[in-house]
Amino acid sequence: MNSFAKNALLWVGILILIGFLMNVFQQSNNTGSSTVSLAYSEFMNNAKQGDISEVVIANQQINGTMNDGTKFKTVIPEGENVVDRINDTGVRIVAEVVNPNEVTPLSMLLSWFPMLLFIGVWIFFMRQMQGKGGGGALGFGKSKAKLLSEKSGRVTFDDVAGIEEAKQELEEVVEFLKDPQKFQKLGGKIPKGVLLIGPPGTGKTLTARAVAGEADVPFFTISGSDFVEMFVGVGASRVRDMFEQGKKNAPCIIFIDEIDAVGRQRGAGLGGGNDEREQTLNQLLVEMDGFEVNEGVILIAATNRPDVLDPALLRPGRFDRQVVVPNPDINGREKILKVHLKKVPMAENVDPKVIARGTPGFSGADLANIVNEAALIAARRNKDQVGQAELEEAKDKIMMGAERRSMVMTDKEKNLTAYHEAGHAIVALNEPESDPIHKATIVPRGRALGLVMRLPEGDRISMARDKIEADLSVAMGGRIAEELIFGREKVTTGASSDIKMATDTARRMVTEWGMSDVLGPLRYGADQEEVFLGHSVAQTKNISDDTAAKIDSEIRKIVEDSYKRATKILKDKMDDLHKLAKGLLEYETLSGDEIKDVLKGKKIIREDSNGDDLPKKPGASVPKTA
Repeated sequence: MNSFAKNALLWVGILILIGFLMNVFQQSNNTGSSTVSLAYSEFMNNAKQGDISEVVIANQQINGTMNDGTKFKTVIPEGENVVDRINDTGVRIVAEVVNPNEVTPLSMLLSWFPMLLFIGVWIFFMRQMQGKGGGGALGFGKSKAKLLSEKSGRVTFDDVAGIEEAKQELEEVVEFLKDPQKFQKLGGKIPKGVLLIGPPGTGKTLTARAVAGEADVPFFTISGSDFVEMFVGVGASRVRDMFEQGKKNAPCIIFIDEIDAVGRQRGAGLGGGNDEREQTLNQLLVEMDGFEVNEGVILIAATNRPDVLDPALLRPGRFDRQVVVPNPDINGREKILKVHLKKVPMAENVDPKVIARGTPGFSGADLANIVNEAALIAARRNKDQVGQAELEEAKDKIMMGAERRSMVMTDKEKNLTAYHEAGHAIVALNEPESDPIHKATIVPRGRALGLVMRLPEGDRISMARDKIEADLSVAMGGRIAEELIFGREKVTTGASSDIKMATDTARRMVTEWGMSDVLGPLRYGADQEEVFLGHSVAQTKNISDDTAAKIDSEIRKIVEDSYKRATKILKDKMDDLHKLAKGLLEYETLSGDEIKDVLKGKKIIREDSNGDDLPKKPGASVPKTA
């Protein structure tokens, strides 16, 4: 019986008791209301007149009945012999012996009811304060780990895709939980702790649940922040209770999400560490040394910040196996999309491979979000299935932001935006190392008035210098197009994000990637950093003033070279710039293939049942070259 049922029964019992007592008091009141109180003199006159049929004498009180059936009561005065006075009146006299020490069940209940009620309420609140799972006021030392079972939804390796190497690493854990003797007979020891490392959204929690689902064992899950409280010693107490629960349910898996919340390096940071957090970490380290592998308790933790973890957590015997859960490649993304597309009605024209190719760097959570957004779009359009068009629109919405067609833009702003985006696109088409253009639009999306999206043909592991320089030239293309078409006095703030990206990239080329001929293959840190000295913070410089000046000079040179290269491309391709700007003003959004058709002078024909992508006639003329 769970705690809710027990509490419900307790309250039902209290309500029944209150109803019973109210009924008893009501009956007592009803009985008293039909009994008439008489003065002793009136009683004697009625007795002499023969109006009384029967009296019951108990100590100094008389309860009697009139001839007409009326009940009455009266009190006998001190020293009065009532029997002698009414003996000759013909009244039937009944005497009762009353024991003053006799206690009836009702009187006992009424006398003890306040005390019983107080004890019941006290027990109820004590049970609430010491509730299970650390939920009560006096139970904060209990572990907050939640036990997930098949009733909560079983997850297996079939539900996890795109991380095949990580699954292979964890298959040993599954085999050990199923058949531990297979490893123990050869003297092998399965790792006590497995640390899952990867960016957010890659499926670390899902992978841990899949291990428990494959092994069919209990799965305890808790967050690292659940251990840390304002009370000293609470976190350590919760760690002890968590391992006790694990041993009672062995074989099982204990999963700690975001372990960096409690496992950060001790003594690091300004002002020292947090005593409560460090005590919790110490207790976790001791508990991991305190149980043996044959107890069947496997500890799995996840983090996206392995660099901040305490080295004691990562030594052999604790989290000695580190499994990397990276963002999936194109094949992994395709498999993940197929897993999520099984949960929605899918049209025949859906090709997950096309979506996978257009989502480089996406995590499993991002891909799941694309499928969900596509289902919502299909529902808004009253469709019965999710088609390729909905998936493409959902992908664009997540990558570029939602369209803001209701935003009012003047003709002048539309013209300027069209040339700005056309400048990016023309430079990208004429830079050999640039990624292919996926889409160009002048429809405001997110915080941008327009944008050009490029997608790589495959996943990139590293980036070459000529590719970086091509990206810098593409970033400069928008500002250069504004200046060439509208004049230097009419350039706008629309290139601020492009300039920021180019400057940051050039700085990393010089200070981190060793791509400067003047400064050489060295890494230069930030200009200043804070150093904690006793009770004060001192500012220290990592580079000299002369080196800082050279860094600034090299950054300027790299950006200006890209600016000159993009300027030459746009001047040589001015006719293409005008054609593409006209196309963007007419169609507002163009795909990569449509951009090539526009530059060749072909007419773009679109068929859309919703009418969303039909050609739109511009209301403004295209300005001539300044």
